[in-house]
Amino acid sequence: MVNQDFLNSTNKLFDQALSYTEISPDLATRIRVSNSTYTINFGVKLRKEIHTFTGWRSVHSEHFEPAKGGIRYDINASQEEVEALAALMTYKCAIIEVPYGGSKGALKINPKEWTKSEIEKITRRFAQELIKRDLIHPAQNVPAPDVGTGAEEMAWIADEYRRIHPTDINALACVTGKPTQKGGLVGRSEATGRGVQYIIREFFRHEEDYLKAGFKGGLKDKKVVLQGLGNVGYHAAKFLQEEDGCRIVCVMEHNGAILDPDGLNIEKIKSHQSEHGSFEGCSEGKFEANTSEFLTMKCDILIPAAKENVIDVKVGQVNKIEFEVTNYSNEPTAGVASFNVSPSSFGKYYSKLGCFCFEKQELKAGEKATYVMTFYLDPEMVNDPTTKNLEDVTMSYTFFSTDYYKQS
Repeated sequence: MVNQDFLNSTNKLFDQALSYTEISPDLATRIRVSNSTYTINFGVKLRKEIHTFTGWRSVHSEHFEPAKGGIRYDINASQEEVEALAALMTYKCAIIEVPYGGSKGALKINPKEWTKSEIEKITRRFAQELIKRDLIHPAQNVPAPDVGTGAEEMAWIADEYRRIHPTDINALACVTGKPTQKGGLVGRSEATGRGVQYIIREFFRHEEDYLKAGFKGGLKDKKVVLQGLGNVGYHAAKFLQEEDGCRIVCVMEHNGAILDPDGLNIEKIKSHQSEHGSFEGCSEGKFEANTSEFLTMKCDILIPAAKENVIDVKVGQVNKIEFEVTNYSNEPTAGVASFNVSPSSFGKYYSKLGCFCFEKQELKAGEKATYVMTFYLDPEMVNDPTTKNLEDVTMSYTFFSTDYYKQS
């Protein structure tokens, strides 16, 4: 149901954007729907049994080739999720004028339930099924790492492609995100996290914008809350801490959070997490098993660097928050663009979530810009006299579009 909502939300954003164009309904339908989605069921003999796995590869658009988009390994993956992500790949590439079509793939699997050698066997079998359908091909469809996959999986896929097509001189170009010793690019692993840093830096480079958002000065000592210490989150936090002097006050993962108002040492907590699989027992900061409340803790910058569906209307309602949010998941927020309520109406502010740009105009879904948004407090506090004199709570958020998001 969640993944169906994801696809519906993605299509809704597209439909809303149409109001700003002169595209005919028939052409709009052709753009909106995926060209093709393959469902693949294949067997692998492991642990003396044949295990059947289900995977998908969706090609949303081939208006430019190759189509580009990652492959994720996730037990909650579905066809609807893959189609939504493929569509977003098309739109993102088109918006920034990168000459690729949009595609996405997924394998319904929990990688933690299998050993490394088993994951390799599963990956190679999945790759074989995709390769023989030209769903992995240097000129037609080029995957990359995503949730649950990394450079190793890409190396196995590239090796399998070269085994099947030994005379293809461009065989190594069938995937990106390979290890450097296998033809990958230096700097690729940290590139997305570095991009998060650059966009946050760019926001703070424009004084008019950050003053309207309620900030003073530059990035130094800004309090950062991070959700997800994977590849993107780790590098974003590392660079913001080491190069810009930000304080990482909270890091959340699926199995707990770690907090320190004076700032966490990212290298130490990453090392502990890599060794123990959790922040629990780390000498840095305070460990909390329940992470549900920390998305709304007071901070300057919130970075959701995990999966889709992390921020929804309820998150905006839980606490007073004032921060900049930069989206680096595939699809940022849900249901927050179409609401309209005066931030001064404390008696009514809880029926809807108010979102406004710098000039207090209604936020339009589908816009790509930085806005100041107004969020409110927990519904239980609406009738609390202590809330009556609270100042408006604002946050700025850089996004491709809005109307979606929830925690995985």
